[in-house]
Amino acid sequence: MNKTATIELQHLRIEDYLDLKKSMQKAYDDLENSHWLEQHIQDLLDVFPDGQLCVVYDGNVVGCALSLIIDYKKMGDNHTYAQITGNYTFSTHDPDGDILYGIDVFIHPDYRGLRLGRRLYDARKELCENLSLRAILFGGRIPNYSKYSDELKPKEYIQKVKQKEIHDPVLNFQLSNDFHVRKILTNYLKGDESSMEYATLMEWINIYYQEKESLVNVQKTSIRLGLVQWQMRHFPSFESFVEQAEYFVDAVSDYQSDFVLFPELFNAPLMAPYNHLSTPKAIRKLAEFTQPLREKLSELAMAYNVNIITGSMPEVQENGKLYNVGYLCRRDGTSEKYEKIHITPSEKSSWGMVGGNELKVFDTDCGKIGVLICYDVEFPELSRLMADDGMQILFVPFLTDTQNGYMRVRSCAQARAIENECYVAIAGCVGNLPKVNNMDIQFAQAAVFTPCDFAFPTNGVKAEATPNTEMTLIADVDINPLLELHNFGSVRNLKDRRKDFYELKLINKNV
Repeated sequence: MNKTATIELQHLRIEDYLDLKKSMQKAYDDLENSHWLEQHIQDLLDVFPDGQLCVVYDGNVVGCALSLIIDYKKMGDNHTYAQITGNYTFSTHDPDGDILYGIDVFIHPDYRGLRLGRRLYDARKELCENLSLRAILFGGRIPNYSKYSDELKPKEYIQKVKQKEIHDPVLNFQLSNDFHVRKILTNYLKGDESSMEYATLMEWINIYYQEKESLVNVQKTSIRLGLVQWQMRHFPSFESFVEQAEYFVDAVSDYQSDFVLFPELFNAPLMAPYNHLSTPKAIRKLAEFTQPLREKLSELAMAYNVNIITGSMPEVQENGKLYNVGYLCRRDGTSEKYEKIHITPSEKSSWGMVGGNELKVFDTDCGKIGVLICYDVEFPELSRLMADDGMQILFVPFLTDTQNGYMRVRSCAQARAIENECYVAIAGCVGNLPKVNNMDIQFAQAAVFTPCDFAFPTNGVKAEATPNTEMTLIADVDINPLLELHNFGSVRNLKDRRKDFYELKLINKNV
């Protein structure tokens, strides 16, 4: 080592990646697939450039500290590394959060002993204070635990490290830098065999932090849902259709609802003038109304101060293919799209629809929500991926012609509520539409389902509408019992999964 070399603490740049990669490979030789890709670093720099720090020794990057800001109440003390990082998309970063969460610190082994790690930790503490965050948290590896796992439980191992009876290079360093062990995390980092996939949740408290009392725009925990059981009927014009939709938005917002849910393809009556065309051509004509309708509903969301889930509508995308999509129109004027992933045989054969490839969990002023269109709720993998990303309410707009079709949707929706410890709200269309091909009859009963435990209705049904009658269903749901269920329920479906035995992951996209 050059005794006259300079040491600098800097913000990381994407140009530093090649140096960074060399240091990573040396620092993590005991972990497979542990190296950050260049795209990962770019994404971190895009969302939180101030939180990505590095140490430069004689012009070379020899260590770094990567961080996110987390709204910790959305995560809680029982989380995994994948959940904290949003499955490595960093979608969990929240500039308005309260915790600086460290997702990595490492030093090239040739440069250890120069107290470079302490420089990075001190810089993190300074950043935490400057950003007025409550604390620094991270899941710390215990890489020597595998040597003692046959004789010591993790708690016993940590105690012996504290008492200096066992040396753990990571934990010893963290304790010496004023961090304390808050709890033990299980199944934290997949593939960390040295730590047996355990981690210590380490905390440093910012003593200068003063919580700011929020008087407005506080995220709600008691949420009111408004479901529209829509009567299929003919409309003389697009404007009259929008007028009917506004009637329901107005009615539901009068009850101070936080969400309005419309059914799948509730705009199908606008297809009536094109009934002389083939069904594939007719639904593509219907798709011409999708963007105007989205814009109208977005305006209504702002005007009536309610988040609108627009059911679904056909959409022809740039590749010329026909999709079944919907929109979350927030009351702040923003909107995001969701897609139907699984297309029914009838949708394929009659309309030539194809399935989408995007699965999202949406942040709202009432927490995290997901939307699955009709048939998608019959595939449990999708909602489980959403639950892993923090979804608390699942909305299911559906369209079913017969009662047995409806029961498939209903039964699966109830199962999803139990499996994923969340609320599930479903809404569909009722009545007849005789002058529109492939849309003759509909059967529906809107409902809100809950998990089945002591804090919820015994049968898991919070509320349900009268079958096959046009109406609205208003129901309140409370997020707090879901948090209690997750940690203290009679059964804990999310926590008790055997992740050591099986796994579920998204191949093409990240939730």
